[in-house]
Amino acid sequence: MNIGIKIKEARIAARLTQEQAAEVLGVSRQTMSNWENSKTYPDIVSVIKMSDLYAVSLDHLLKEKEEAPMSHYIDYLEESTNTVKSKTKLSKIILIATYLSIWSFALIMFWFFISGSDAMGFSLVFLWVVLPVSTFVISLLIGKNDFWRKRKWFATIAFGAMYMLAEYATFSTANMIAFDKINMPHFEIILVGAVISAIGLGIGTIVNHKKSNH
Repeated sequence: MNIGIKIKEARIAARLTQEQAAEVLGVSRQTMSNWENSKTYPDIVSVIKMSDLYAVSLDHLLKEKEEAPMSHYIDYLEESTNTVKSKTKLSKIILIATYLSIWSFALIMFWFFISGSDAMGFSLVFLWVVLPVSTFVISLLIGKNDFWRKRKWFATIAFGAMYMLAEYATFSTANMIAFDKINMPHFEIILVGAVISAIGLGIGTIVNHKKSNH
């Protein structure tokens, strides 16, 4: 017996129509029909909800008569989990690559395509507009998607360090060249980048929690 037949029998035993069950589960009636006819499989969260709704155990829904797990459904869950993990990993890579691309592009523009007083103006725009906005948005997305979970807060240090290096590699370096002297980086700038990142992460985390509670 497959999971489609089991959830259909459980629904009927609970004296619920497909429309009623679908409304409680937050899916369409067609989706319910597809699950019960084994055209598609329900995700594990939906199975848990059906277990509560139909007042049957998860073991009853997920195991065969001989108490062996339903291999086809287990394979489906494993494949779904691997797909989600791959998409999550790709999303993380894209976020990091986007930030590094913006950071690198600005430095290239500063040193190779802008000169004189324009260079100083560009560095200010980069440091006070482009980089802070990029830091905030990327941090917001990290928090919203809960990437790296609790470890995501270490990103504030990384963003702070990158913010300091951006200032040192543009404005400070240009001054050092102009006055023929070497200065140490302004380490206090790390705090500025870290605070901007923390605000983005905080807002994103709040959004994630609200979404999870619905």
